[in-house]
Amino acid sequence: MNIDKLSIRLETVSKYIIKDSIFADIGSDHAYLPCYAINKGLAKAAIAGEIVDGPYQTALQQVKEAKLENKISVRKGDGLEVIEANEVDCITIAGMGGGLITSILEKGAERLEGVQRLILQPNIGAHHIRNWCVQNNWELINEEIIEEDEKIYEILVASKIQTNESYKLTDASLLLGPFLMKEKNEAFKKKWTEELKQWKNILEKMNEAEDPDKISERKEQLKKNIMLVKEVLK
Repeated sequence: MNIDKLSIRLETVSKYIIKDSIFADIGSDHAYLPCYAINKGLAKAAIAGEIVDGPYQTALQQVKEAKLENKISVRKGDGLEVIEANEVDCITIAGMGGGLITSILEKGAERLEGVQRLILQPNIGAHHIRNWCVQNNWELINEEIIEEDEKIYEILVASKIQTNESYKLTDASLLLGPFLMKEKNEAFKKKWTEELKQWKNILEKMNEAEDPDKISERKEQLKKNIMLVKEVLK
């Protein structure tokens, strides 16, 4: 992977960057995505944010080598600390857990002012992001699920709701994704077939536990999830 050829995962993320926007890539690592987006004319400017010094220095070097210092600002900071309110139109956060992504959005909530779109790629726990969207008036406008190098990734695209209407999702949509469960592509089927197997194994072990009362709540949630997934996959 380099600034001219992204992974399928990051290329899918790049498809949803608002044309001619200023966007922030949080946890940018090598700044591949900002460099690619600028070179391809997907965005007019970008901010690459990194909290750790090593990746921050790598991103600085990458932007310098690409001669894009006038278009890409590399900044060191925790999550959305690297941007100000009304500074960017679009935010990308890729390659983290869904729980961590939502905590970044929570901590930097006031800096989301003026942001029109979030493009989020959790490695796990996409349901955390969907829950956050519902609770914070962000509407999912698209989702993709892809397989790359035997790993399955979900990409969630959300837009800020400008009206007073509340955004709701069913339990199945929160877990599986409203767009993904409609399309049901091969990556989706593979992911949830494997999840079902794991959940059934966990349930069997729970049934053998000496003190089942202590895990009854977890057990009921697991049963509910199994039922939801089976219903969608059938």
